[in-house]
Amino acid sequence: MTISIRPASAGDAALILHFIRELAIYEKAEDQVEATVETIGSSLFGPGSPSRALICEQDGQAVGFAVYFFNYSTWQAKKGLYLEDLFVLPTARGQGAGKRLLQHLAGIAVQEGCGRFEWSVLDWNQPAIDFYDSIGAKPQAEWVRYRMTGAALRDFVA
Repeated sequence: MTISIRPASAGDAALILHFIRELAIYEKAEDQVEATVETIGSSLFGPGSPSRALICEQDGQAVGFAVYFFNYSTWQAKKGLYLEDLFVLPTARGQGAGKRLLQHLAGIAVQEGCGRFEWSVLDWNQPAIDFYDSIGAKPQAEWVRYRMTGAALRDFVA
């Protein structure tokens, strides 16, 4: 079995949307996916996009993806790598694809001189939490993540 990681291209927009939907189903939030092939193509691969994507293939078949972007730490005065999403098809789990994706991203972070490699996980996703613990990642329990969307965001601006 050969696992390979490659940068995604605009031609992968439909595949990425498929993985996004599969991830949303797993996270019990399928009804929240607003992305389309067109919006993925323009937002992920359009000019000035802050995000990048990877495709994970097992024996030449796409089995997973990751979307990431660079952020910045004022305390470290260095950029960081933030993993927005990572998903591996259930049939490919336990065979090293997820670990290879994370190792590839860690390699990008090191190559780019990042001070941090961070991501979030749902508190009920114990298999992912156990996996992250097993590779040496540490939860940041002292931080509470906040978010503004939709009407709350628009109302705050007004």
